[in-house]
Amino acid sequence: MKSYEHEINRRRTFAIISHPDAGKTTLTEKFLLYGGAINLAGSVKGKATARHAVSDWMEIEKERGISVTSSVLQFEYDNFCINILDTPGHQDFSEDTYRTLMAADSAVMVIDASKGVEAQTRKLFKVCVMRKIPIFTFINKMDRDANDTFELLDEIEKELGIATCPVNWPIGSGKRFKGVYDRERKCVITYSDTEKGTKEGESVEIPVSDEEKLLSVIGEEAADTLKDEIELLDGASAEFDLELVRAGDLTPVFFGSALTNFGVEFFLQHFLKMTTTPLPRKADIGVIPPAEHDFSAFVFKIQANMNKAHRDRIAFMRICSGKYEASMEVRHVQGGKVMRLSQPQQIMASERKVLEEAYAGDIIGVFDPGQFSIGDTLCMPKEQFCYEGIPTFAPEHFARVRQMDTMKRKQFVKGITQIAQEGAIQIFQEFNTGMEEIIVGVVGVLQFDVLKYRLENEYNVEIKLENLPYEHIRWIENKDIDLDKLTGTSDMKKIKDLKGNPLLLFINAWSVGMTLDRNKGLELSEFGRN
Repeated sequence: MKSYEHEINRRRTFAIISHPDAGKTTLTEKFLLYGGAINLAGSVKGKATARHAVSDWMEIEKERGISVTSSVLQFEYDNFCINILDTPGHQDFSEDTYRTLMAADSAVMVIDASKGVEAQTRKLFKVCVMRKIPIFTFINKMDRDANDTFELLDEIEKELGIATCPVNWPIGSGKRFKGVYDRERKCVITYSDTEKGTKEGESVEIPVSDEEKLLSVIGEEAADTLKDEIELLDGASAEFDLELVRAGDLTPVFFGSALTNFGVEFFLQHFLKMTTTPLPRKADIGVIPPAEHDFSAFVFKIQANMNKAHRDRIAFMRICSGKYEASMEVRHVQGGKVMRLSQPQQIMASERKVLEEAYAGDIIGVFDPGQFSIGDTLCMPKEQFCYEGIPTFAPEHFARVRQMDTMKRKQFVKGITQIAQEGAIQIFQEFNTGMEEIIVGVVGVLQFDVLKYRLENEYNVEIKLENLPYEHIRWIENKDIDLDKLTGTSDMKKIKDLKGNPLLLFINAWSVGMTLDRNKGLELSEFGRN
């Protein structure tokens, strides 16, 4: 057994996903609270006076009260070392969430009890299914009036196509929310409402067999309803099966309220027992086991200007195998060189701590002068292999970028290039022109606002965006294609990406097929590759 196997086995790395406003960031804050990583949980509402959530560190996030970029948080709890990847809930930032899920071993899906399965939940869930990662469900906001509990479970099963197994069961909702029933231990856990930013608060456990005490605490009506629901539940719900959970075919369901701490620690304790140690990853030489292979990692996210004072750029890496030690040499496979990683850090949102060591399952941030790209692999100097690439989402909205002050050309090119390298936007140039004409493509229109805001606030550059009518983009797979001789449609535009790869934009979907018909042998793809 390698000396670091114990350290790897106590790692748990998971992403938190949800529709906006389901309470995901609040739940993340409470996990940190229980792990002792913070002393007072923040609010994520967009008020100038409110404390802001630790994971929302960008100025625009604090102003709007939404998460627009994934953040990484590490803390210790009950001898586990936990890496949480907090993701943006807003659909316009789903590409960032997708890449983050590539770095996770499991996902926690947060659902608003009064709204059920929402649009963004479906989209993100599909990504989890595609990756076959275990999904754990936390049905939040039970302190508010909620939908019928059985209907919520039924909706998850029908909408997402996954079996559910409730681990606990709510007793009422809103003002009638008394607590939860622990199915395994057959007892009712009641809570006193805690102060919103703290973890103190009393919980009382009452065995269901102690009818007298149960009636005195939750009342006759709630006790009768609970008895009927337990009977129905025991007969109808799926049996708990850890193998099915780890295969992504069964989701354990927990009920609670992140805001008032109802059921949060209960969820954390059970989740840590059920979720896996760091999982093996696929590479072009086969599957790489985390504990039996020397250091390797891949870049899944790049973020510029996390620190306003230094204007730096951080490449986030998921360590897939082995142990990283400070000042060790590693091979940057795509860059074709052996190097020392500069100032490897553990990131707590915008807070940093320089690391001496890190293990498979950990997420580290490395200072990046512009040499890394999303999807890059790092391994030991004598090795040469690549982890599976991360596909690029096809942008759905396009705009031409006009620079307001031509004297600030240098800052503009630097800013827009750095933001593009993070993967939040994709930038293209008109065919046969240089950087004078820049077209930006985004998955969601809110990314245009973020681009404008960040160029202004981080690079001191004002821009004007002119929306373009194109909705469909295709990468040209043929390496030997002559764009000048390509016969297209009247609504087609020829462009190229920053690496000089040729692409085509179309206004109408039918134009894609027509262009293929007119150019025999032409191969078009909906996905780019990092």
